[in-house]
Amino acid sequence: MTADIGSAVGVRQSVTLIIPVRLPADPETWTEGPIPFEVGGHRTDVAARQSYFTHAAGRALYGTPERPRRWHLFVDVTHGAMHLHGMEILRTPTALHPWHALAVLHLTVRSAVLLDVLRALGHRAGAGPDPLSGPLAPDTLLDGVASPTSTGAPFAAAHPYTVAFLTPGGADTAALRSGGELPLTADRWLWALASRSNESDFPTAPEQLPSQTERAVRISADWSALVLRHGTAFLGHRPDQGQGDFYDFAALHVRSVYLDALLLGIAQRDHIDELTDGLSGVFDGPGLARRVTDLERDIASFRSTYWRQHLTAHGPANELLLAYHEQYRLPARFEEILAEAADYSRLVQTQDGQQIAGALGVLAILGLPLGTALSILQVLGDGDPVHLLIALGAALVATAAAFTTRYGRLVLASLRGGPTPGE
Repeated sequence: MTADIGSAVGVRQSVTLIIPVRLPADPETWTEGPIPFEVGGHRTDVAARQSYFTHAAGRALYGTPERPRRWHLFVDVTHGAMHLHGMEILRTPTALHPWHALAVLHLTVRSAVLLDVLRALGHRAGAGPDPLSGPLAPDTLLDGVASPTSTGAPFAAAHPYTVAFLTPGGADTAALRSGGELPLTADRWLWALASRSNESDFPTAPEQLPSQTERAVRISADWSALVLRHGTAFLGHRPDQGQGDFYDFAALHVRSVYLDALLLGIAQRDHIDELTDGLSGVFDGPGLARRVTDLERDIASFRSTYWRQHLTAHGPANELLLAYHEQYRLPARFEEILAEAADYSRLVQTQDGQQIAGALGVLAILGLPLGTALSILQVLGDGDPVHLLIALGAALVATAAAFTTRYGRLVLASLRGGPTPGE
């Protein structure tokens, strides 16, 4: 076997696809919870996964018995080299899109080069036809339950996010540790699987490879993971002995807790994208205070429900989530959102203060001439209605004159919330 992963067929090959969908209602015919994969007596049901994650992360990923968020359905569909074992849906509603959800397809790739399948899923130039066609088309698989979000709509992705898993055989020396050391070609394989590209798609200079894979997650000496913007890859570094091997449990983790860490990261990215869009339109039209209040409520809701950077006491899931954060700069973007929202809040508070001061100024301008006139009449003991009308007229003239002064114009501008007029 050469160092070219384009010709490698792994001992076990799987790919999990994450697709944004519209979920108008809970899928009544599906079972609540994630798919409970099982290996060697280990079952990845809700109870097992919630013991792995923090309570807050578990609520975001699985919901509660009263308000479920996750459903699954076992299926058995084969199309070409792809075999679909099951599907999941995770509801991830946002303030503007309560129907938003993520569909998950769990597939095995048989008797085909995994990278060729990944390139086809990514619609790379010269790749084969899209594997998600015919009976594996998302529209067909999710018919009557959910509909894939079309390109250009909120949260739409041009292609599904891929989570690939490959274990090598004894002849795949380019991916295997040699004398305890990991060869550079192993990281080249890892990067190719995560980026869904080969050398013809994206020729990589050897000098660039270390920087591209420096954030690889070394789960153990046996396997590594690499998280990129459009895909994640898990690659074994010792020969897979088949059924009964440690890789049985590795595959179980890839399709359960490690997948869940990435699902949470994708949900966080979708919410931050929506919050960013909301900030960009905060000055569109009247009602700034209402829009800023709504935005602050949405930020608080996101922060309470989804914004987690620590998932578990176990390391790899946290590292995978942080690696996904790094790809999209999520922590920095959220800090920018908080800072910008705080600026808008201060602006609204300033305008409110100006309007309150303006209202007090109006009361002063209206009340001072009128109060003065009535006080004079009272002191003089003059109760003549004609004199009272004359006093009221004089007070109105004085008030009108006061509003033509710079102070009067400033008061009116403060009430309107507009710019301060000049002389």
